[in-house]
Amino acid sequence: MSPTYDVIVIGLGGMGSAAAHHLSARGARVLGLEKFGPVHHHGSSHGGSRITRQSYFEDPAYVPLLLRAYELYDRLEQDTGREIATLCGGVMLGRPDSRPVSGSLLSAERWGLPHEMLDAKEIRRRFPTLTPRADEVALYEARAGLVRPENTVAAHLQLATRDGADLHFEEPMTRWEPYRDGVRVHTAEDTYTAGQLVICPGAWAPRLLTDLGVAFSIERQVMYWFQPTGGVRPFLPENHPIYIWEDAQGVQVYGFPSIDGPELGAKVAFFRKGTPCTPETIERTVHDDEVAAMADQVGRLIPSLPGRFLKAATCMYSNTPDEHFVIARHPAHPEAVTVAAGFSGHGFKFVPVVGEIVADLALDGTTGHPIDLFDPSRLTAAPA
Repeated sequence: MSPTYDVIVIGLGGMGSAAAHHLSARGARVLGLEKFGPVHHHGSSHGGSRITRQSYFEDPAYVPLLLRAYELYDRLEQDTGREIATLCGGVMLGRPDSRPVSGSLLSAERWGLPHEMLDAKEIRRRFPTLTPRADEVALYEARAGLVRPENTVAAHLQLATRDGADLHFEEPMTRWEPYRDGVRVHTAEDTYTAGQLVICPGAWAPRLLTDLGVAFSIERQVMYWFQPTGGVRPFLPENHPIYIWEDAQGVQVYGFPSIDGPELGAKVAFFRKGTPCTPETIERTVHDDEVAAMADQVGRLIPSLPGRFLKAATCMYSNTPDEHFVIARHPAHPEAVTVAAGFSGHGFKFVPVVGEIVADLALDGTTGHPIDLFDPSRLTAAPA
């Protein structure tokens, strides 16, 4: 049997790679097991860019975690020399009562975050690519921007390896069970033991966390890249912010400046307009009608963007019923198992702080970060 580890981490995507880094940085003997190769494109941690923002419309309770994530992203860049974050500013657009506007304003005011409220005329003046309706407004946050998912995962894996973690790729876990005072984990290649187990399953949560009792659902999402009419200069980060726009029907679109050269144009996607799938059945082909629907929707806000379709890629959301995360000690195995799952399409910006939280839970049994919102018992408790 292989040597005993302090912690075994299952899944080395966004959350798992961060957990492996933070655990090994604290001196823990870490084994990481990943179904695919390093920095793969089969799950959720790919696509070149993810939005980051602090005026968080999902719930003000996330803001302290975001503030810490920003600190950790800065440290990650310094420690690895990799490009991680670009803070180009961001606008949350829609009618005043839309969720991106009203929710972002609530968080900004509650936490004293710097922000500006812009009417449609001022949005057009500052960002000529955007053409909001007269009844639409925006919250502008200068500290919003984007993070690079592939670089982030690679950086965390780099640091975990530097600090002695054993990272095994193309070696998925087949099963695990409690063993003595810890766990025993099986793969097709070997059996490993450890005092603690961390499960960061991504879209594989419904299969790997069946005993958690949470109704995870997996959703296929599509990312699109278009070549803007007239070229990318107006869409460069110094000219163009990240944006989330909700129309009068409640449909949300989000997008980015052009960050990878003119050959890749600018990226855009729907937020929460996916289709149910599993990791095994996801349709990776993106069809013409999907491209047309995306071009039509984003063209209402940015007429010059859908000039020419360049490419598309799929990823997966792993959703909880209330779209809040699950980060906790496993209630059925509280002495030995920590879970981080169900990030519901808005988790990547939290990657480094989730890694820190998971390390806290696995090594200390508790964390000083505010994570009560993420307790799985909220989703499994019997109705009164």
